Amino acid sequence: MLKSCYTSKLAAVLVLLMIALPAIAGKNWRSEGNSKATKAEACVAPVPEMRRNHMEMIQHQRDLTVHQGIRKTDNSLHGCIDCHANIDDAGKHIPVNAPGQFCSGCHNYVAASLDCFSCHATVPK
Repeated sequence: MLKSCYTSKLAAVLVLLMIALPAIAGKNWRSEGNSKATKAEACVAPVPEMRRNHMEMIQHQRDLTVHQGIRKTDNSLHGCIDCHANIDDAGKHIPVNAPGQFCSGCHNYVAASLDCFSCHATVPK
């Protein structure tokens, strides 16, 4: 029952993301600010694929890391943070889950929980 409820909620969130992200992102896929992503020519996958499948990529990476001990892959959460964290005027990284930042902006828009960072770092190390 719990798995079914979780799956239903996840499916609903994914549908909302598929609909909302193109509208939020506008014509430019790059995040606002001065992160590495704002200067990059491409993401680890084409933008439409990232909009639809980023959660599956992160969960797949989680399974590889936690269950198999594989830490070096293209879709690590560390890589996302390293690329999408902006830098403030003092030269310090702004957490990706801070209000108005890359991850929090879309997740707040679709009312999706952003609980990755209860354990994971919000800025590059």
